[in-house]
Formats: sequence, structure tokens, C-alpha cells
Amino acid sequence: MTLLKRPAVFIDRDGTLAEEVDHLCRPEDTLLTPGVGQAIATLNDRGIPVLVITNQAGIGKGKFGWDDYLSVMGRLDELLHLENAHLDGAYHCPYHPEARDDYRHPNHPDRKPNPGMLLRAAEEHGIDLARSWMIGDKTIDLEAGRNAGCKVALVRTGYGVVADESMADLVAINLADAILRILDGWP
Repeated sequence: MTLLKRPAVFIDRDGTLAEEVDHLCRPEDTLLTPGVGQAIATLNDRGIPVLVITNQAGIGKGKFGWDDYLSVMGRLDELLHLENAHLDGAYHCPYHPEARDDYRHPNHPDRKPNPGMLLRAAEEHGIDLARSWMIGDKTIDLEAGRNAGCKVALVRTGYGVVADESMADLVAINLADAILRILDGWP
């Protein structure tokens, strides 16, 4: 028997889910973008997985550590929980061409715009990539989504205020707006 795969929403973290902070590494600096808790709760209620896909070069470059990353993710979980919302998973990539030796890689398959994190998440969560969306504030987010076979949405928060929208299937003012517009088009 073949299991039916389901669609998902993949979300960039910094500048999309969380307000943009250069190398976000402190829980006290962690804020959700406006309206996102309620929008993610709606995805949760519909059984649509919500998965964070985030480059974390700050770890690779030694600007902060894994404990800092986990503290920020914990704070995001707390803030979402206050709005009866949750993430179904988070995938991160510390690799960067200019990182310290243990994380230096010229083109790691997980580092966006490469699709490695999305492909792994799809495998682990039974996701149909062709029916899924990648939402982010940078061109590399859109490229990663396209490279994985997803539809892509650009948000005008974080770096999205200056990003090129030409490859986006959807351009939204923020993550909550993108999610609600995507849901409006799903059966």
C-alpha cells in the first residue's frame, strides 16, 4: 500500500518567521513577525506540516553556538505556543564557504539555495514537494524552494523589502499574509 504524501509549508526563519536581527542568537531578541502565530495555528488545524528551513552561517563562522541557536528556537516555540500554534520541525545548515574549518564547505547540499534541507524534510515527513510552498525573504529561499520542486512565496519583511520578486509565485506583505493567501488557494 502506498501512503499519500501531503503538502507542507516550509518557512525561512530570520526575517520571515522571526523579525530580522543580524545573527539572531538571543532569545530576548526573538520576536515573531506580525500575525504569524494565528496563521500557523490555521495550518496546524488543517494538518499541514510547518517546517523551518534556515541557513545558520553564524554557527559556522563562530559568531554564536548551538546552544544559542536552540535557545532562539525554544523561544520561537514558546511564542507560537502562546497562540496555540507549533512547528512540526526545523532544519538548519551551519555550513558556509567562509566558515571555520569544521563547517567550511564551498557548496554544501543543505545550504540554501541548494534543496538539501527541504528534500530531507520531505522524506522524513512524507511531503509532496510539488504541492508544497517555500516562503522566505531572500532570493536564496525562493531558489531552494524551486530547486526542491515547490511553489515559492516572497515576503516583504526582513530582506524581502529589496529582494527580486521575479521568480516568486506569490508576493506577500508578511508571512501571515502569505499563509492566508496560500490557504485560500488550497482545497
